[in-house]
Amino acid sequence: QVQLVESGGGLVQPGGSLRLSCAASGSIFSISSMGWYRQAPGNQRELVADITKSGSTRYADSVKGRFTISRDNAKSTVNLQMNSLKPEDTAVYYCKATVVTLWYWGQGTQVTVSS
Repeated sequence: QVQLVESGGGLVQPGGSLRLSCAASGSIFSISSMGWYRQAPGNQRELVADITKSGSTRYADSVKGRFTISRDNAKSTVNLQMNSLKPEDTAVYYCKATVVTLWYWGQGTQVTVSS
């Protein structure tokens, strides 16, 4: 079992920045990849970015060049630095951890980009 706790969401103006953090506990040594997904009202949950244990990353096209994912294996945390935020980035952001074929999700944190 893996438990995930997200923090760092909030309200920000367009063009601003936020940093999301996700702390994992439990069977952390079995975690392979970790990542961030988001879900806006009326939309499906979508990948924002993820990172493997070795540090390989992938990003959604919509966030490339603006968001940066990082991972601290020693602390079992994954962070998402979000810059140049746009109103269309508004969503609930979820942390995900993968253990073999199992997915674990955090409770989600709201990010609202609005003037």
